[in-house]
Amino acid sequence: MRRRDFIKISAGIGAANLAGLAPFSSARAQAKMVFKASDVQPAGYPTVAATENLGKKLSEATGGRLSVQMYPSMQLGGEKETIEQTQIGAIQLLRVSAGTMGPIVDDINVVNMPFLFKNITHSEKMMDGPIGQELLDKITASPSANLVALCWMNSGARSLYNSKRPIKSIEDVKGLKFRVIGNPIFIDMMNSLGGNGVAMGYDQVFSALQTGVIDGAENNPPSYVFSNHYTAAKYYSLTEHLVIPEVLLFSKRAWTNLSADDQNLLKKFAREAQFEERVLWNQYEQQAMEKAKAAGCQIVEIADKTPFQNAVKPVWDKYGPKYQDMIKRIQAIA
Repeated sequence: MRRRDFIKISAGIGAANLAGLAPFSSARAQAKMVFKASDVQPAGYPTVAATENLGKKLSEATGGRLSVQMYPSMQLGGEKETIEQTQIGAIQLLRVSAGTMGPIVDDINVVNMPFLFKNITHSEKMMDGPIGQELLDKITASPSANLVALCWMNSGARSLYNSKRPIKSIEDVKGLKFRVIGNPIFIDMMNSLGGNGVAMGYDQVFSALQTGVIDGAENNPPSYVFSNHYTAAKYYSLTEHLVIPEVLLFSKRAWTNLSADDQNLLKKFAREAQFEERVLWNQYEQQAMEKAKAAGCQIVEIADKTPFQNAVKPVWDKYGPKYQDMIKRIQAIA
């Protein structure tokens, strides 16, 4: 074959390939995608509702090209399992506790320190401001996490509940087995309070309470009530020892396949979801407390939390130095 003929044939093949790629790329950009979303909480829970609303906005903005299919109530597994599924791209959108994220991205553990925040408003200012974004960016930047952190969501303050006795003072905690999120900070925290910290998945808590494997757990009022823990543990004591925010995550593997415009849409609607969920949360928390009281649960006010705060000093001594700069910045938020 003469060189001139070879060049003509090669050019023809190249043109054909380019012509074939153009419609393929266009079709790929316009392909419909349904993002699988997971949450351990039940339908109607604020984090579930806010994520579903994000999906509706996304569908409207893209003419139905992008949408979200929510799987609540641990349908796809507990937080540990669903994080792993999101890391490999089997789940695209996931809401988890920052408590669960701490062992994956160590910098996030700063918000898991007991009695870090003065109150809920203080935690909201952190989430909404530059520190909040900085911490989200640390998750996204982590090569081992393989996740994109989209926004924070409220989850109120966590308190102790159990089936044995009302906890009115720190002495009442002694000897009781409490489920905690599988994070060394929380195990050490519970042990320093005088209880026995038992790391356990959220999906196992209800049956463990029913069978007596644990005496109690610690969580916010909606989780206590709407996961039916209140039926097995009638004593809820407002220690409010932790204010742990939630994180809405996206699979980095799926994220890299999205256009910049689609990524920006997700960021925009996630930021809106952060504030929408907060309104839903405040309503839901009130409903939870009313339901617990109506069911005969004993809600115990803790007049003086100082003994509880003093008791967790070993936790601060052990973990605090590592996060001292960020702790100072968070505590300085006015």
